[in-house]
Amino acid sequence: MLTLEEFAGKIRQSGDIVVFTGAGISTESGIPDFRSPGGIWTRYRPVTFQEYMSSETARIEAWKRRLDGWEQHKNAKPNVGHYFVQSLDAKGKLIGLITQNVDGLHSEAGLPDDKIVELHGTNRKIICLECGRSYDPDAIIKRLVGDFASPKCDACSGILKSATVSFGQAMPEAAMRRAQEWTEQAEIFIVMGSSLQVQPAASFPVVAKRNGALLAIINREPTPLDDYADFVHQGAIGEFCGRFGEMIADG
Repeated sequence: MLTLEEFAGKIRQSGDIVVFTGAGISTESGIPDFRSPGGIWTRYRPVTFQEYMSSETARIEAWKRRLDGWEQHKNAKPNVGHYFVQSLDAKGKLIGLITQNVDGLHSEAGLPDDKIVELHGTNRKIICLECGRSYDPDAIIKRLVGDFASPKCDACSGILKSATVSFGQAMPEAAMRRAQEWTEQAEIFIVMGSSLQVQPAASFPVVAKRNGALLAIINREPTPLDDYADFVHQGAIGEFCGRFGEMIADG
């Protein structure tokens, strides 16, 4: 297992880094992860994609849940962890970022869209499942007052849905393919804030390691791959990134 100083040295030397982030990087921006107290999985049974498509009742329930946390998500700002990833790109070290998150905070931190793969989509956009038209969430959510019906597309009256991947919905093929390509190119693969329990996303660190990459895991809790990794840090991500960013500042 590498020491912190040894890991910093590897980062300074490498120009082929891939970062993989999960909900834990955004908890310090005030967004609860799905499993923690207050997280959506502790309060609701998921509405599957099939239920959403076939049932108006299910669609209304899904939109009510969206209303429940919208202000919290809309007002969230990037934290030190997000800016750390952006700094790797600014140094020319980042192949790309693969994220399980749907909050868009990596984009807000200044990471270019062509360096981001959002495996589970984004809640910063609403799409029509019929014609593909996209909407700003605020414009749609402002309509949801009182005893509302599920919103429909202004252009074709199709079903509108958050541009996130729901339970039972196929993973986006292009995003998965790009994430796979980046993972296979990585010299260093850094996991930040992921429990590494959700498949198929959690397979990417294994692919990277098998392809010869150095695997680092930075997370509050232990993960199933800690014994497989070359560097592990358990603790607050923001605190680690603030300290570690200074260590590699001259890299």
